[in-house]
Amino acid sequence: MTTQYQKPEGKDVPVEEKLKALFELQSVVSEVDKIKTLRGELPLEVQDLEDEIAGLRTRLNNYEDDVKNLETSIANRKTQIKESQALIAKYTEQQNNVRNNREYDSLSKEIEFQTLEIELSEKRIKEFTQELGNKKQSIDAAKVTLGEREEDLSTKKRDLEEITAETQVEEEKLYSKAEKIEGMIENRLLTAFKRIRKNARNGLAVVTIQRDACGGCFNKIPPQRQLDIANRKKVIVCEYCGRILVDNNIAGVE
Repeated sequence: MTTQYQKPEGKDVPVEEKLKALFELQSVVSEVDKIKTLRGELPLEVQDLEDEIAGLRTRLNNYEDDVKNLETSIANRKTQIKESQALIAKYTEQQNNVRNNREYDSLSKEIEFQTLEIELSEKRIKEFTQELGNKKQSIDAAKVTLGEREEDLSTKKRDLEEITAETQVEEEKLYSKAEKIEGMIENRLLTAFKRIRKNARNGLAVVTIQRDACGGCFNKIPPQRQLDIANRKKVIVCEYCGRILVDNNIAGVE
């Protein structure tokens, strides 16, 4: 039943009407919660997969950049080897035309230095080649994982879209109804309602009395307090969980 409670300006609204509006709002948002429950963990799973895929793509880009840098380093080292070999040939030829031992020894040191440069470059090429192979293996593994995650994401999104399509119209109606009811409730109460609902495990901010106990935390409510709740003269909250308490007949009150 839709409450007729409205929030007049400059005029006090009966507590009973406030309670009716709060109870109706709770009923509506609980229906929204049920719809969200139908979706289960799918929205979170979709978000997690999207985040993981973004991370995998970033990792792939980094691997591919590393491969390019390693290939460039290998090419540079090969060029350096050729340059060193050319210098060795040059210095060796010059040794045949030296005029004294000092010039010969100087050229020998240059040849020795270039030989060491060649050995160092060959060592680096071997290291870079090994690292390059590892990076390529990592790229292949990441691509396989990425493909699997993208396939999982496609499936999860399809499932989520199907569920959303089935409930979207109903959910939009409920949100519209909740918005209208919220407009009827004074800001202080609405803020309290949202705060309680946010902290409640089951999203219940307004509960009825069930078997002489709070419908939220199930702690016993004294008889006198139950009478006060039934009178609807003030907003009463559970002293244990802080939820707003209403009597069982609140929905049927005209």
